[in-house]
Amino acid sequence: MKEVYSFTREKMTKTTNVLKEEYAAIRAGRANAAVLDKILVDYWGVPTPINQMAAISVAEARILVIQPWDKSSLEPIYKAIQASDIGINPQNDGVVIRLTFPALTEDRRKEIVKDIKKLAEDSKVAIRSIRRDSIDKIKKMQKASEITEDDLKNGENELQKITDEFVKKVDEIASAKEKEVMEI
Repeated sequence: MKEVYSFTREKMTKTTNVLKEEYAAIRAGRANAAVLDKILVDYWGVPTPINQMAAISVAEARILVIQPWDKSSLEPIYKAIQASDIGINPQNDGVVIRLTFPALTEDRRKEIVKDIKKLAEDSKVAIRSIRRDSIDKIKKMQKASEITEDDLKNGENELQKITDEFVKKVDEIASAKEKEVMEI
């Protein structure tokens, strides 16, 4: 039973970590290097993440500066950012690329909050799916006479407690991100 609990916790932790990564990539009006994480640059025929090709720093609250280590990669990085869906036009001065994050409008903030809620709900669905799989495992154990019916009921209760704990974590993570977006 303990291995089922640890398996469940591990899977649910991964789900919350994925949610945090998704939230990090949401553009919330502040300069955030995580928005570049999904952009790959064709560098000598190899798709390469920008953070492996350049130093990325936050110059001001809403300005991100990308300084390539190899000057010849400046143009491919610029083009990759332009072609991406981050919605920010890069400025290339021949030495560095600057991304200026526009201030968010109220409508855009509300759209972002809707996206945040949808991602949170998707994570909760994934957590409940993990719970269902774990309950199926302990039911199989009970059918195979490895555990008693009381153990099954206790196991289901424990899995529900674990699920409730992770659903609460998802709500806390989502609420913190919503607050961040609405305060900017």
